[in-house]
Amino acid sequence: MNFFKQLFGLGTDTNLTELITNGAFLVDVRTASEFASGSVKGAINIPLDTISHQLTKFNNKQHIIVFCQSGMRSSQAATILKQHGYTNVTNGGSWRSVSQHAQ
Repeated sequence: MNFFKQLFGLGTDTNLTELITNGAFLVDVRTASEFASGSVKGAINIPLDTISHQLTKFNNKQHIIVFCQSGMRSSQAATILKQHGYTNVTNGGSWRSVSQHAQ
């Protein structure tokens, strides 16, 4: 079970509320149409399939939280970012979960 929690960003030891309060860069990696239907306040939309082409948007961010519908795409996004040298990335899991921490 812990494997799935880590994979999907559920129940991680990272305190999302604290990271968000401290100004984490919130990135919704769902499609533009999914993002338009609702997301986390203050988040920007960088769809998973475009992350590799928009890496400069992640430069100089103190912390990055990626999220999506269920945590699967955000897990992939976190992996991509880490492969490009970003070490300050958290998979927030679902956008609804992250939204609860952003209030």
